[in-house]
Amino acid sequence: MSNSTVSFAMQVEAALAKGLLAAFKKMGPVRASDFAGCASRFIGPLLPVSRIADKNLQLAMPELNTTQRKRIVRGVWENLGRTVGELPHLSTLKENTHSGPGFEVVGAEYLEEQARNGGSVLFMSGHIGNWEMLPPGVARHGTPFASFYRAAANPLVDQMIRSLRDAAMQPTPTPLFAKGAHGAREALAYVSKGGRLGMLVDQKMNDGVEASFFGRPAMTAPALAAMALRYRCPVIPGYVERLGPARLRIIVEAPIQLPDTGDKKQDLTLLVQMVNDRLEQWIRKKPESWLWLHRRWPKELYR
Repeated sequence: MSNSTVSFAMQVEAALAKGLLAAFKKMGPVRASDFAGCASRFIGPLLPVSRIADKNLQLAMPELNTTQRKRIVRGVWENLGRTVGELPHLSTLKENTHSGPGFEVVGAEYLEEQARNGGSVLFMSGHIGNWEMLPPGVARHGTPFASFYRAAANPLVDQMIRSLRDAAMQPTPTPLFAKGAHGAREALAYVSKGGRLGMLVDQKMNDGVEASFFGRPAMTAPALAAMALRYRCPVIPGYVERLGPARLRIIVEAPIQLPDTGDKKQDLTLLVQMVNDRLEQWIRKKPESWLWLHRRWPKELYR
């Protein structure tokens, strides 16, 4: 990309990001995770967006008191910082190490069964733990999948992040579909031809369908449910549990039983709700592992 297509401010931002990622790489996975997690835990709660996280917790888990919510918000920032610090190391993390950095997969049998069967499959997850580890971790069990992604505002920074993701997926790079109508059409075509697609389905979609989430109405993206029902392909749920600095556990669960009532609209509503229920179940286990920083519920609840 030519420097003429980006502003000077973007070039400065990219230089800082490049230097930071290089520093994380030099630190090694554990020190990078600890440093980024500590810095984020200190700075994050001071930012205005943390008020959104606190409000979300009030809406979703009203039984929590102020002290408990503050502890969770600090944990959210620490997990986010660790996720960034670990990004340059995803390609080098080893599976089933006895201690220290590495990852393990629980439920690998579901991946191996899908690899044997072949055909279209949808992997469903959310922004839990180090969600960036899902694609490379799953790929090492014979089921690499394509993903949606939201491009960073700075194209130079976006290219750095994409390069790190591609490196983690070697030697089995997979497509990345940009969020939006064009990317959705590309993803639909990919799945229709037997492709595997992973989706993080925990964020609000204003023109989605209404479903319950933590007992409150929440507009929810229906794309995963619509594709699964259209092609009757398996939906495999999974998420990442953080065990320590750069030490992760990928938990893969049995495929969701797709509804088949004979009413397409009812099936879609049921499956969207099943997905939200599964996400809520995971988040309640360890609330600080989820990214509570976006407005998940209707606008009027935040006024």
